[in-house]
Amino acid sequence: MKILSLFSVVRGYNIPIIVLAQYLSSIFILAPERRALDVILDWRLFILVFVSTLTIASGYIINNFYDSEKDLINRPNKSMLDRLVSQKTKLQVYFALNFLATALAFIISFRAALFFAVYIFLIWFYSHKLKKYPIVGNLTASLLAVLPFFGILLYFKNFYAVIFAHASFLLLLILIREMVKDLENIKGDIANNYQTVPVRFGEKISKQVITFLTISTVFPVYVLIEKFDVGYMDIYFYITFIALIGFLFKLWKSNLQSDYVYLHNMLKVLIVAGVFCIILINPEVLIHGRAILRI
Repeated sequence: MKILSLFSVVRGYNIPIIVLAQYLSSIFILAPERRALDVILDWRLFILVFVSTLTIASGYIINNFYDSEKDLINRPNKSMLDRLVSQKTKLQVYFALNFLATALAFIISFRAALFFAVYIFLIWFYSHKLKKYPIVGNLTASLLAVLPFFGILLYFKNFYAVIFAHASFLLLLILIREMVKDLENIKGDIANNYQTVPVRFGEKISKQVITFLTISTVFPVYVLIEKFDVGYMDIYFYITFIALIGFLFKLWKSNLQSDYVYLHNMLKVLIVAGVFCIILINPEVLIHGRAILRI
């Protein structure tokens, strides 16, 4: 049961999705001029992906460590499972993962090790301090979620405009999800003095901010579809746009935690679906093993 508990703490169910997202992004977006097999067999990229997953897993641990009291209110069932592993053990695993991640990053370069050391510090600082503040906490959480992809981008050194358009869309989706999580967790946040947007300014203001962010996704989607060749992935963007309209209607009718959980899960589905739909940018790579450069 303790292994299952630790699996829950590090959100092991998210790790395969993160790995898949990094590899598909590398093949179809970050390094489209390289053969897919060369990307997959690149041992340096493998280490970078492995280090980022270790770092993200340790981030989940430290986040769980600081949120243990809040989660007892917001997620009592998951919290009881997570508490099968002691706080001391969580910290031991946390430091072990961070040490291993930094040591492996040194194999790539000193800059890679420095990048992940800073990333580890930022995750801790967010979990310990920043997440308790409105807007700043949401923005930081969203940026931390996409930062590992930026690390891989620095490795490939391909700074195409289309990459930043994809990143902007993903960042907005994650930021919207973070804002919805604040609505979902409002009881625990109030009890633990977390000054999130709904706690500080009220649910109506929070919904207005979420609405603005949702409407803002139109801009990167328009750029991706009209200015760049994203292949068949435009189908995903059209479906996502329709889903987000339904999301807004549901948002303004929501006032229960179960409603916000539904909206949160809806956004998670859109984000995960986006990972798999990266293949649609250039499905020929599955047959020929090489993507056609699309910038």
